[in-house]
Amino acid sequence: MTTTGEARATAVTGPWWWARWRGALFDGSLALASAAECAAEGVPFARDAGIPVAAGVVFGLLCGTVLLVRRRWPIAVVLVAIAVTPAQMGFLMGIVGLYTLATCELPRRIIGALAGMSLVGTMIVTFVRVRQDMARGDFTLGDWFVPFAAVTTSLGLTAPPLLLGLYVGARRRLMESLRERADSLERELQLLAERAEERAEWARGEERTRIAREMHDVVAHRVSLMVVHAAALQAVARKDPEKAVKNAALVGDMGRQALTELREMLGVLRSGEGPGPVPPARGPAAVPLVAVGVAAAAAASRAVDEPGAGAEGPCLAELEELVGQSAAAGMVVDLSVEGEARPYGAEIEQTAYRVVQEALTNVHKHAAGAKTRVRLAHRGSEIAMQVENGPPPEPGSAAAARLPSGGNGLVGMKERVVALGGVFVSGPTEAGGFRVSAVIPA
Repeated sequence: MTTTGEARATAVTGPWWWARWRGALFDGSLALASAAECAAEGVPFARDAGIPVAAGVVFGLLCGTVLLVRRRWPIAVVLVAIAVTPAQMGFLMGIVGLYTLATCELPRRIIGALAGMSLVGTMIVTFVRVRQDMARGDFTLGDWFVPFAAVTTSLGLTAPPLLLGLYVGARRRLMESLRERADSLERELQLLAERAEERAEWARGEERTRIAREMHDVVAHRVSLMVVHAAALQAVARKDPEKAVKNAALVGDMGRQALTELREMLGVLRSGEGPGPVPPARGPAAVPLVAVGVAAAAAASRAVDEPGAGAEGPCLAELEELVGQSAAAGMVVDLSVEGEARPYGAEIEQTAYRVVQEALTNVHKHAAGAKTRVRLAHRGSEIAMQVENGPPPEPGSAAAARLPSGGNGLVGMKERVVALGGVFVSGPTEAGGFRVSAVIPA
């Protein structure tokens, strides 16, 4: 689990410009050590300059304590270290100041200029001091030692802290970049998990709607025919026993067909049951859970996009049988097919079948006994169907059959057709009947 920028902002607990107390204590310790060093080096400086020793010590203390502000003003620390270089004091301050300056996010030309000034100043002061010591007879080496000592000392006091600071600064910026990238990735994963959950919820809703349409198509049509046959059976039971037996057999066949289709549908639902919901998680474990959520959403999406997968639905080859069942129930229905029949996709054939089935069911419900015409046209790039009925011979026949209507049949047909990119139109005719038309791209 990475630490986000907000968490780092709330983690700042140190005084003034320090992020933590341990940083303030560390800088205070460095400042004390630098002050002690400068105070000790201020004694020979005061003697050489001819000023009181106490003044040199106080001057050294003041210069050394500048290291306390190295994180806030590193340029000021380096400038003070360069200024006191002729007094041969502030070596610790110069080393720490250069290191801090190199770790800061400052332009390289500023860092290079200050480092060059420190290098040149140290080299000049060392050159003069070593030459004076050799003139006094403290050293008996050759003249080559003076430039060698000046160059070596200046490089030793300037290059290591500068290079180390550049390395630490680059590594710090790299870690910050990686941390920001990890924070961004974590936010993206959380967003992806939310979208996957929304997608899965949407897919579940679509699947519930599809199942409701299938149940409506199966139950409404079969049960409507059963009610019509039962009414006819009741009417002719005493007058025509043979016809009553025939109607009773048709009712039994309709009931068995309805039960068979319901069992197939429920079998698909049971076989499609998956594992339960995965509990939410945080941290690194959220990554695999996101993948699980995405996979679940994709699976649910495939279930919505392929509603016929795993179950064989009705097809156009069964359309003649469907019309025959309505004719057996007493409906005067005529089926006409135009064009050359050819196989279509399972979802297209199932949708076309359901549209005709629901239209015939509506005729049984609302216009019992009306003459009905079913037209199916096979065209080059589409398939068209139309179910049109005339006015019922007896206006009260539908009410007498007491067939309930939920008002979802036309809505379900339109949803099916539009989902396949087709066009659905329904409405009353001038002759007092009703027409249902649909065109589905093939």
